[in-house]
Amino acid sequence: MKTLIELKPNTIHIWSINFVVNDDGYQRYFSFLSEDEKERASRFKFYKDRRCYVVVKGVLRLLSGVYLNKDPKKIEFNYGKYGKPKFRHKTNLNFNVSHSGDMAIIGFVYDHTIGIDIEKIKDDFDTFEIASNFFSKVEITALKKIPKPEQYRAFYRCWTRKEAFIKAKGSGLSFPLDEFAVSLDSDLDANVLWTKWNTAEKHQWQLTSFVPSKGYIAAHIVDTKIENIQYFNWANQLG
Repeated sequence: MKTLIELKPNTIHIWSINFVVNDDGYQRYFSFLSEDEKERASRFKFYKDRRCYVVVKGVLRLLSGVYLNKDPKKIEFNYGKYGKPKFRHKTNLNFNVSHSGDMAIIGFVYDHTIGIDIEKIKDDFDTFEIASNFFSKVEITALKKIPKPEQYRAFYRCWTRKEAFIKAKGSGLSFPLDEFAVSLDSDLDANVLWTKWNTAEKHQWQLTSFVPSKGYIAAHIVDTKIENIQYFNWANQLG
C-alpha cells in the first residue's frame, strides 16, 4: 500500500470504497482472494455483483493485512449464524463491512463490537409501506413529521442506523426491528433512543451517522464511547 496506517486503541477507522474499477484493478484485487472466495466470485451471474464482491474482499484483505501485520492472502475468516464475518485467528481487532450501489464501507476497531451500514438513497418506493414492516412506532411517527421532500433521506437515516445496530449484535433481519428505536431527523446527529428488552442498553452504544458520498448515507455503531473516529477514502491504495 502507498500509505501506512496505524489504528490506535479507542479509535475507529472507517474506509469508503468505490468498487468501480478497470480490468487491471479487478485482476489485482482478485489475486488477493482465497481459493474458496475466487470460486464464490465465479458463481455471481452479473459482473457488477462479482466486481463488488472481489473488490470489497480484496480491500478488506489488504487493510486487514496492514492492521494485523499479516500477508493479506493468508488471512482467514469465520462467519456467524447470520453471516457476520470475523477473523478466524485470535485477535482483538474487529471489523464490519457493508455495500450498496457502487460503494462499500469497512469499519475497524480494537476491543469492541462494531456494526456498519451504507445505503444508496432511492426515491422509487413507498417509504411508509416499508417502514410499517420494519420500523418501530416511535420511528414511524418521527418519519411522518419530516417534510415530504426529505422523507426518503430520513427513511435511509433510520434504515442504516437500525441495520448497523443489528449487525453489531450479530443478528439478521429476524431481529425484532420494532423493539428498538433510533433517531432519524438529522444526517449527522444519531442516537439509539430506546430498546424494549433493556431500558439501559441505549447508553451502552455509540451511534454515528455520516455521508460517505453524494447520494449515499451510512452509519456505524460501537458498544462504547469513542471520540476518535477517522474517515478514509480508498482510492487505489495498492502500491
